[in-house]
Amino acid sequence: MAELILVRHGQANSHATNEESYDQLSVLGAQQAEWLGAHLAGTNPHFDRVLTGTLNRQTETARNMGYEITTRDPRLNELSYFALAEALEAEHGIPAPREATEFARYLPQVIDHWVRGALSDVPESFDEFAGRITGVIDELCQDHGRILVVTSGGVIGMIMRHALGLETPGMAKVMLQIMNSSMHRLEHVHDMLMVGSFNATPHLDIPERAHARTFI
Repeated sequence: MAELILVRHGQANSHATNEESYDQLSVLGAQQAEWLGAHLAGTNPHFDRVLTGTLNRQTETARNMGYEITTRDPRLNELSYFALAEALEAEHGIPAPREATEFARYLPQVIDHWVRGALSDVPESFDEFAGRITGVIDELCQDHGRILVVTSGGVIGMIMRHALGLETPGMAKVMLQIMNSSMHRLEHVHDMLMVGSFNATPHLDIPERAHARTFI
């Protein structure tokens, strides 16, 4: 049996306007990762493998958690959000939101256009993104042991779509709920990928850390 513990990276640079400047942990993001690592150290710290994508915010989250990375796999990198947003505005006249409160309505629009193939000038198609994510997860499901995967919200949303058979609107809603440094447990048993838990943040549940429960 393979047990997969997915972790979204800690808070990144939420004021960024491009992929490069976004790809760094904020001070709070580093702290979130340290708290999560301390929680795991006090509960069940062992992992047979530790995987991340190649993005800085993913690898730094794993390191701040206190883990040595065994594999960096670019298939675990996030979707190109800024490129998708630019294409949505250029091709359909829908601008990116200026307020965080508008994001919940905006992200489903981005995903819907991308899934339908209505965004042409983007780094990868939705089918290519889905293929690389499901490919690496299917490979891990053939492994055994407890595996830590530190990745990003869009990747986790795609994995949940794969595991639960979600349609596009459901996947977009799932992506909106994934908190920074959250944990998600999956098990591959009886030739099926089963979701055991979603969006757990036990390291942030005490009242003194309520401010650290972030989505962006």
